[in-house]
Amino acid sequence: MKHNLAQDLEQCALPAALEAMGERWSFLILRGALSGIRHFEEFQSTLGIARNILANRLSRLVENGIMLRQPMQCDRRKVEYRLTEKGQDLAPAMIALRQWGEKWGCAPASCQVLADKRDGQPIRSIAIQAHDGRLLELTDLVWVCPDEVTPMAEAPAVAA
Repeated sequence: MKHNLAQDLEQCALPAALEAMGERWSFLILRGALSGIRHFEEFQSTLGIARNILANRLSRLVENGIMLRQPMQCDRRKVEYRLTEKGQDLAPAMIALRQWGEKWGCAPASCQVLADKRDGQPIRSIAIQAHDGRLLELTDLVWVCPDEVTPMAEAPAVAA
């Protein structure tokens, strides 16, 4: 029995993941949290986001288990937002999106470079790797289902 591509795409985790994150502001909040921002006021002033939108997005990230809202240890009347393990696991996707934007000129070059804490050297580009560490191209990938193997991509199109 041949797999139905439309049915396979319906079962893909990407739409649910995008729904959990929300939209642009949620990604910028996550970027801030990955950079160490913890408090509502810090998110608001750093991002320049309206308070009602920030409150909504933070609530959504908490509901989806990406962030945790908890009282501060030094002052239990104040709260802080911290990334959960689920939220921290989004770091490679965030880094890959930033690197893609830098490569394709989506923004001016940043003076900040993400580097290894140990030696201060810039990190490598996020890449697709095989189980043994080999770098893979899209044309090296296939979707494996119990009854068939389907290539993921063809060679990229070249602009005329």
